[in-house]
Amino acid sequence: MTKRVVVTGTGVICSLGNSWTQLSTNLKNKISGICYMPGWDAFSDLNTRLAGPVTDFEKPSHYTRKKTRSMSRVSLLSTRATELALEESGLLGDPVLSSGDMGISYGSSTGGVDAIREFVNMVTHHDVAGVTATSYIRMMGHTAPVNVGVFFGIKGRIITTSSACTSGSQGIGYAYEAIKYGKQRLMVAGGAEELCVSEAVVFDSLYATSTKNSTPRQTPSPFDQQRDGLVIGEGAGTLILEELDHALGRGARILAEIVGFGTNSDGGHVTQPETENMRRAMQLALQDASLDKEAIDYVNAHGTATDRGDIAESLATYRLFGSNTPFSTLKGNLGHTLGACGAIEALASIHMMNENWLAPTLNLDTPDEQCGDLDYIIGNGRELHCEHVMSNNFAFGGINTSLIFKRW
Repeated sequence: MTKRVVVTGTGVICSLGNSWTQLSTNLKNKISGICYMPGWDAFSDLNTRLAGPVTDFEKPSHYTRKKTRSMSRVSLLSTRATELALEESGLLGDPVLSSGDMGISYGSSTGGVDAIREFVNMVTHHDVAGVTATSYIRMMGHTAPVNVGVFFGIKGRIITTSSACTSGSQGIGYAYEAIKYGKQRLMVAGGAEELCVSEAVVFDSLYATSTKNSTPRQTPSPFDQQRDGLVIGEGAGTLILEELDHALGRGARILAEIVGFGTNSDGGHVTQPETENMRRAMQLALQDASLDKEAIDYVNAHGTATDRGDIAESLATYRLFGSNTPFSTLKGNLGHTLGACGAIEALASIHMMNENWLAPTLNLDTPDEQCGDLDYIIGNGRELHCEHVMSNNFAFGGINTSLIFKRW
């Protein structure tokens, strides 16, 4: 018999705040976290100079050197977001963390960039002096979940979801499945990313970045006819998932129930999205939730503000839902936080559902005629009571994900 899975805690760190209260206030005030990065002027052939950095993060004083020497920035962001989520759930310091009943499903696009540089210098200059005993631990693709597990003494299974822009959403989806099918009773789930110019270059080389360098607050502009590309960001998002009976048994405050997850791959091209497979991922989530499409009250979009990506995603959404389902993305505010976006956006979708308010897509003024004919939320947001919300993400490699949350 399958188990029901609920969300009992959330933690977020991003360019617009280190709590949902801060993030929500900035969304309602239509604030952008995007800024010009003067340090990137050193790279003469780089077209973009824009990003959404976390500028006010400091390592908490109780994070000792012994606890953090194996951590890169992405691990620190992940650990702090998880600590905030555990605190909200009432589980921080609870013996259940080390009982084996709790696991981790978490990811990022890459590990710590400073540690990668240590190995690059070694290979380039034939000198191992810069490589330390922690270099690989800080660099490895599973550095975030491993460090979170060690910091909190979590002894259940670890699922590493290093799948670019779906790292966070797959982290949540696989955590949900681990509980649903009785493999764990609780899971830490989410994703994170630290900011580095190397990530900007990845998209710059594909001519997929915004070059509105003189007007950082006006970009990115997802689904808009004047959009010119994405802007990368950084941050972390963590959800605490629990088997329903466990949450009820300890009197936990339940934020939402996860009722559906769908994921698939295009199997065709690593950077050219396929509309039909995106639609199919959403349909898989509906099937998992045993819901008709009419049950979805809001779709939180991936919305990278790239040319082909926005068209493919919006057409996929239109073909499944038609023109009447409210639709928006947070990337106009935060940029593309890569491995973190699926978790931050799912977290925001849950809280917006509970607050009966849906954020607009910042910098969207005139939807592109080539995009799907959708109910784009533009301007001041929308007050709406939702019973079910869907959060979608799509990644390099043709990886597609869809999550459905139900009001509790």
